[in-house]
Amino acid sequence: MKKSFRERVDSINWKKGAESVSVFSKKVGGQLKGTKLENPIRSVGMKLFLLIFCSILACVLCLGWFSYSKSSSIIKQKVADATTQTTAQTAGKMSLLLEGYERASLQFITDSDFMGYLSTLGVTKDDYELFDTARKLNDKLNAVVMADSSYETISLVPKNPSDQFITTGSSTNKDAVLNAPFLAKIDEGNGRAYWVPTMAKGLDGSRNEPTFAVGRKLSQGKEYYLILEIKIKAISDQMAGVDLGEGSSTYIVSEEGSIVYGPDTETMGSSYSYGIPSVEEASTVSIEGTDNLSAAGLIEINDWKLIGNIPVSYMVKDAKQISTLTWIISLVAALIAAGIGLIVMLTVGRPLAQLRTLMNEGEKGNLTVRSNIRKKDEIGQLSDSFNRMMEEITGLVRQTNASAQEVLETAVALTESSRKTAGAAKEIAVATEEIANGATNLAVESEKGTDLTIQIGSQVQSVISSNVQMGQSAGEVEEASRKGSEYMGTLIQKTGQTEDMTRSMVDKVDKLKESTSSIRKILDVLGNVSKQTNILSLNATIEAARAGTAGKGFMVVADEIRKLADQSRQSIGVVGEIVEKIQREIDETVSVLSEAYPIFQEQIESVREANQIFYVVQDNMTDFVQRLENATESVRNLEGAQTTLSLAMSNVSAVAQESSATSEQVASLSNEQLNISDGLVQLSNRLEAVSGKLKEALSRFTVV
Repeated sequence: MKKSFRERVDSINWKKGAESVSVFSKKVGGQLKGTKLENPIRSVGMKLFLLIFCSILACVLCLGWFSYSKSSSIIKQKVADATTQTTAQTAGKMSLLLEGYERASLQFITDSDFMGYLSTLGVTKDDYELFDTARKLNDKLNAVVMADSSYETISLVPKNPSDQFITTGSSTNKDAVLNAPFLAKIDEGNGRAYWVPTMAKGLDGSRNEPTFAVGRKLSQGKEYYLILEIKIKAISDQMAGVDLGEGSSTYIVSEEGSIVYGPDTETMGSSYSYGIPSVEEASTVSIEGTDNLSAAGLIEINDWKLIGNIPVSYMVKDAKQISTLTWIISLVAALIAAGIGLIVMLTVGRPLAQLRTLMNEGEKGNLTVRSNIRKKDEIGQLSDSFNRMMEEITGLVRQTNASAQEVLETAVALTESSRKTAGAAKEIAVATEEIANGATNLAVESEKGTDLTIQIGSQVQSVISSNVQMGQSAGEVEEASRKGSEYMGTLIQKTGQTEDMTRSMVDKVDKLKESTSSIRKILDVLGNVSKQTNILSLNATIEAARAGTAGKGFMVVADEIRKLADQSRQSIGVVGEIVEKIQREIDETVSVLSEAYPIFQEQIESVREANQIFYVVQDNMTDFVQRLENATESVRNLEGAQTTLSLAMSNVSAVAQESSATSEQVASLSNEQLNISDGLVQLSNRLEAVSGKLKEALSRFTVV
C-alpha cells in the first residue's frame, strides 16, 4: 500500500515537470514583421555579422603584418651583415694603426744607443753622468714625439719611485704617473705590450683632452716602464670616414668594458653600459630608450672591440609603406565585410527573431500562437515544426486538466485518514519516551558515580607515587647537601692558597719594577755613549776633509762610525720605549692585584657562610623525609576504603544500564510507529499540495 502511494505521487510530479518543461512557446498575436531584438549582441544574425566581419578583417591584417614583419626582418638581416663587415674592416684598419705604435715601442728596444743609455742610468753613481744620460734619453724620446704629432708624451717610468723619471711632457705630474694602476698590468706583461684604455684627463689627469697609451717593461739594469701616450685624435681621424647610416654611433671598447673612443668625448674613459655584442653575430640593444642593431669587430692586436650601433627605426623606415597599404586594404575589407554581414542579418536574423518572440509568448501560457513564415530552407522547416509542437502541447494540457481534478479529490480523503492515525501513534510514543528517559537518567548517574570512584582511586595512587618520589628526592637533596658541605670545605682551602699566591705575585712584581728602573739607567748611559760617538765621528769627518785626498779613507771610516752610532741611538730608543711600556704594564698589574686582594678576602668569607647554609639545609631535609613517610601510610589506608566503594558502584551501574536498554528498545519501536504515521501525513499533504499546484499551473494555459 505504501509503495503504491509513492508511485502515484512520483507519477504526478513527473507529469508536472513535463508540463513545465514543454510549455516554452510565446504569444505574439497579429503582425510580427516589426519585431525588435531585446539585446542585439545575443542574436544569431549579429553573431554571424561579427564572425564574417572579424574573419575578413583578421585575414587582411595578418597578411599585412606578415608582409611588414618579413620585409623588416630581411632588411635588418642585410643591414646587420653589412654593418658586421664594415665594423670588421674598420677594426682591421684600427689594428694596423695600433700595430704601428707597438712597432714604435719596439724600436726603442732595438736601439742599441737607447738601451745603452738606459743601462748606464741604472748603474751610474755620479750625479753629472746621471744627468747627462737622462738628457740623452730625453732627446731620443723627443725625437720620436717631434716626428709624429699623434704622440702626447713618451715617458720612462721607474719601477722604483726613487729612481730617475724621464718624460717629454714638461708639466707631467710625476706622482700621478708613478701611482697609476695600469703599471701593475704592464709589469705582469714582462716585456709584452699592454694597451691602456682611454683616460679622460690624460696619463697624469691634467690633460685637456683624452689620451690612450701603450706600455712595455724594460729590464736593463734597473726596471723601467716605457709608456707612449697617444692623442685620441689618432683614432678620431681614422674613424671620421666610418658612417653606418643616419642616427648611428660607433664605439671602441676595451676588454675591461671602458669606452676607448665614442661620438661624445665626455663619455671616453667611462664604462660602456649598452651591452657588448659578439663578433660573430649582431644583436639588438636599447640605447636611451631606442632599439639599435649592434655589431662588433675585433681589433686583434689588443682584443678591443669596435662596436657600431644603427637605430632599428632607420633601417625599417622603407617598410612603413607596406604598413600604410595594409591599413588601407583593411578599411576596404571592413566595408565589404559589413555589407555581407547586413545581408546575413536580414535573411537569417529577422526570421529567427520572430520565432524567438513566438516562443516567449508560449512560455507565458498562450498556446494559440502560430508562425506565418513560409520558406523552403531550414528556417521554414523550423517554423512548421513549431506549429505542430504547439498543436500537440494544446491536446496534452486538456487531458492533464481532467486528471489533476481526480488526483485532488483523492488527496483530500487520504489526508484526513492520515491525521487520525498520526494522533494515536504520537500519544503512545510520548508515554514510552518518558519511561526510557527515567531509566537512562538512572544509568547515567550510576556511571558518573563509578567514574568518580575510579578517579578517586587514580588520584590516591598518584598521591602515593608522588609521596614515594618526594621521599627519594628529599634523600637525594640531603645527600647533595652533604656533598656540597664537603665541596665548600675544599673550596675554602683552595681559596686560601689563591690568596697566598696573589700576595707572592705582588711581591715579585714590585721586584720586577725595581729591575726595569735599573735597565732604564743603563739605557741612559748607552744613549750618552752613542751621542759622544756621533760627535767624535763628526770631528773625524771634519779633520779628514781638511786633510784632502789623503783623508778620504779616514772619512769613509768616520762616516761608517757615525752611521753605527745613529743605529745604536735608534736601537737604544726602541729598547727604552719597550722598557717604558713594560714598566707601565707592571704598574697596571700591581694596581689590579692590589684591587683583587680585598675581593679574594670577601670571597673566602662568602664561601664560609655558604657552608653553614648547607649544614642547616641538611638538618631540615631529614625532618621533612620523616613527615613524608607518615603521610604516605595514611594515604594507603584511604586506598583500601576507595576499592570497596568502587565495587558497590559498579553493581549499581550494571543494573541501571540493563533497565535503560530495555526502555530504549520499547521507545524505539514507538518512535518508529510515530515516524511512519508522520510520513503518511506528510505524503498526504504533499499529494494535496501537488494537486493544487498542478491545477494552478494548468490554469495559465489558454486553449480554444
